[in-house]
Amino acid sequence: MIGVLDQNCSSCGGATEAGAFFCRHCGVPVERTGAPASRGPVDPPADRPQQETIAKERADAAAGSRPEGELKQVTVLFADVQGSIALSEQVDPEDWHAIISRFFALLAGAARRYGGVVSRFTGDGIMALFGAPAAQEDHAQRACHAAIHAREALSEYAAELRRARGLSFSVRIGLHSGPVVATWIGEGGSGGFTAIGHTVNLAERMERLAEPGRIYVTEDTAGLVGGFFELHDLGPFEIGGERGPVRVFEVVGRGQQRSRLDFARLRGLSRFVGREPEVERLEAALEKVFRGEGQTVEIVGPAGVGKSRLCAEFVAEARRRGIPVAEVHGFAHLASMPYLTLIEDLRHVAQIEPGDSDDVAREKIASQIL
Repeated sequence: MIGVLDQNCSSCGGATEAGAFFCRHCGVPVERTGAPASRGPVDPPADRPQQETIAKERADAAAGSRPEGELKQVTVLFADVQGSIALSEQVDPEDWHAIISRFFALLAGAARRYGGVVSRFTGDGIMALFGAPAAQEDHAQRACHAAIHAREALSEYAAELRRARGLSFSVRIGLHSGPVVATWIGEGGSGGFTAIGHTVNLAERMERLAEPGRIYVTEDTAGLVGGFFELHDLGPFEIGGERGPVRVFEVVGRGQQRSRLDFARLRGLSRFVGREPEVERLEAALEKVFRGEGQTVEIVGPAGVGKSRLCAEFVAEARRRGIPVAEVHGFAHLASMPYLTLIEDLRHVAQIEPGDSDDVAREKIASQIL
């Protein structure tokens, strides 16, 4: 008799049933290797631009054709276990190795899920970079998403450790955004990719300052993610080595804004003018829909030309006329999630809000089906 073993998801580390095509925890496709996955830290598939950039720059470093370092705008994330020394003394070394390996897998999986690069494993934590080596316009948002995802995953793991071993396990996370010198270290880049500069040091200070289970960010990071995340202003802190007080914010959760246009609405939009031909074409397509002829409209144009605003104005007009509208978005940092737009559409149909618990979401789905 041949037994088929379960394996761990390469993205979140959760147990995945044998034969499953997608992880039941995070939805990422299961790597079908034909053998059970290791229980230790694994490398989930990063987004393709990041993978290709890493491969190219590693080859350049090995060939000696890449400069010593490159100035990049990034967000640096530090995370570690609170009181890890005391915790390690409560269990056998082999058990502690298994516990901390699982911790590393969850942290690294959260970072890579949102396009981050794990630059360093410390004794009880990690350092991850967002925005290098591949440039990411939304590096701060990605880092905050990764931090929240890691906190949620580690909260479940901490509850499991409390039940099984009586350990009080918590993580603290700190982030800072700014310029770094990004470079490959070691001969021929064999030592890995890392970042050097004040930004790294301040991110580590944020992590040390954070309370257990909390995510602390500097004002620089908060300015890049305001509206997209719910932030709590903790005020200025005196931090050793800094010229003056550093304003610190806590990332409480995900915000209501989904795009830059949503954020711009809070400040007020300028008058919508000069798009009469495009609006007429959209109106013509809508009239065909009323006649029973299904329509698909694709809007293409250079970045910044006003595609999102055109869609927003059309949607607003449709809603003013009482036409039901389902609005879904695609996000670069969620490119690895299968059926993302379908999931968004079903959430809209069931009226599931971002802050709804699993139980509330189930009740809404059941009421729609009934």
